[in-house]
Order: sequence, then structure tokens, then C-alpha cells
Amino acid sequence: MNDLSTVKPLYPGAFPPPDADESDTPYPIAPLNLILGFDLETFQIPLEQLMPSKKVPDGVMTTRKFKQIVSSIREIGLIEPLSVIKPDPNAPGFLLLDGNLRVLALKELGQDTAPCLIAKDFETYTYNHRINRLSSVQEHYMMRRAIDKGVSKERLARAFNVNLSTINSRINLLHGICPKAVELLHDHQFTPDVTRHLRKMKAARQIEAVELMIAANTISAAHADALLKATPPEQRTDYKPPQPQEPKGDPLEQIVKLEREMNQVQEQYKHAEANYGSELLNLVVAKGYLKKVLENDAIRAYVARQAPEILEQFELVINTLSMEEAIEQAERQDAMAAEREGPDMDSDPQDQTVTTIPQD
Repeated sequence: MNDLSTVKPLYPGAFPPPDADESDTPYPIAPLNLILGFDLETFQIPLEQLMPSKKVPDGVMTTRKFKQIVSSIREIGLIEPLSVIKPDPNAPGFLLLDGNLRVLALKELGQDTAPCLIAKDFETYTYNHRINRLSSVQEHYMMRRAIDKGVSKERLARAFNVNLSTINSRINLLHGICPKAVELLHDHQFTPDVTRHLRKMKAARQIEAVELMIAANTISAAHADALLKATPPEQRTDYKPPQPQEPKGDPLEQIVKLEREMNQVQEQYKHAEANYGSELLNLVVAKGYLKKVLENDAIRAYVARQAPEILEQFELVINTLSMEEAIEQAERQDAMAAEREGPDMDSDPQDQTVTTIPQD
């Protein structure tokens, strides 16, 4: 049988001792078989009396984690006291069991003392390896509650040492995510980019994608993006089925516009047909005159020297052919080509068929 003579009552410390005549008190009235790991008081200990229990890695003060600790302490103060122990009752100083980075942050902020809990057992395993990390969903709920209680987004950004867009993305982390998928993600850590990809999926596909990532133990943005690309179009929220093409505008209005354009073309054609003869005559006269003028070498050299661009236009007029002249020139070229080629000597005369047209 255990000897209970060494067990001391819990009072004073956890609760004020109840009165003996109170029968409905909610506090325990019997000693508890409980050994406290710390003294119940919190002590303010000078930082120079705190000795580290392990060597801090080089360059740790430039990491993002350390900067976040400094920003959090600067903005809202030290939340968790340091855990220390007195290794030698007769020697000065305390040994740090947990809080080496917090001590460096306090020194950087110019603090002289730190709140400490004095432990009764010399061990550091519990502090460093038995910690429940805050999941992304819990962090989201924590920020939402803080904002509901009046904490500004700017102050949260300063406390976490991040920009305002990061706070907004974490506040809207679960927007568009179905409750079942949120329940599956509740105990995991992930970035806001994961839910950004999940948001483009329908509810059933979200649940399936989260289950696949949990089974593979890789809840990452790259994995979520790959699952999004493998999602059928009908299971995506950003997919829009192709719409049948509708005629642009009123068909009757298009017909009226087409008839108006055809009337304009016909009017232009009639105008060109009516003025073709006179314009052709003017072209022939101008062509002959310019050709005669430019045959004079002095005039040609003067125009080429003073206004070469005008000479170029004159030559275009001289070289212009009317439709009849162009047809005649094409026929002459064809005839000359046929004469140069001569008869086909490789053909068999017996294969040639002569058709005789009877005459009256």
C-alpha cells in the first residue's frame, strides 16, 4: 500500500481553500495524489543569470522563425514563460530547459528580465518533443476569433512578421471548402495555396483530393495542383461549358446592311463604266505627252535632279497599259512563245486526229 504521509495538499496554489461549512463548493476538499512539475509562482529572473542548456546554431537570428518570435514579443509580449532549473542550490544562475530563442529575442529587444517557471525535474525532452503544433485550420480559427474580438489585421501582420496579404489569405483559408474536406484537414499543416487549388473543385472532388493527399502524406500546393489538372471538367467549379455561337446582331439588320453595300458597289461600277472612255482618253493623251517630254534628256535630267519622286510617278504613267493593250501584249507574248517552242517532235503523227468541217 502506498504511503500517503508524504503527499501534501494541493492548497495553497491551485485554488483558494474552501470553507469547512460549505457543502456545495465546486473545489476538491481532499488532498490530491499529484506532484507538480513547477513551482506555482512565476519569477522574474535577470537574463544574465540564465545559462543555455544547448548551443544555438549559427545564423539562427537571421531565420524567419526567430524574426517571428521577436515580432510577437514586441507586439503582444511573452506568452509562455521560460522553463528553468536550479542545477546547484548553492551556486548562482539558472539553467534553461526551454526558451533559448526567446532569451535571444528578449536580449535583442533590450529586456533585462524574463518571467520564468522553476522546474523540479531536470529534463528537456518534454519541452522539445512533446509539443502539439498548431494546425493550419486551428490557426485560421484563431485569427478569425482575434479579428472578431477587435484585433486589427495590421496588428496580426506585425505579430506574425508577415505582410497583410498573407494575413488575408490565412483568414480566407477555408472559403469555398466543403465541411467534410475541412474536417479531414483539421489536424494537418498546409499552405493557403493548397486550398486555393481545392477551391476550384466541386465538393465531392475536394474530399477525394484531400483523402489522396493525406494517404500520400504530401499535403502540398504542387500535389493539389496536379490533382486539379487531373480533375474532369465537370467536377471543376471554374469550368464553363462551350456555349453555342449565336449570330451577332439582328439577321434582318445584316441583310439590310448587305443590300446597302451592294447598291454602293453597283453605283461605283456604273460610274466607272460611264467614265471609262473619257478617262482612258485622258490617260492616253497624258501618256503621250509625258513620253514626248521625257524623251528630252535635259528635261529628264532636271526633273530627276530636282524632284525624283515626280519623275517616278511620270514613269508609272508612261508604263501604264490600258486593258486592251494589256490583252494584246499578253496575246503577242503567247504567240511568240509558241513560235519559239515549235511543233512537238515527240508526238506520233498517227495519233493526231484531223477534223474536217464540211462546207457548203
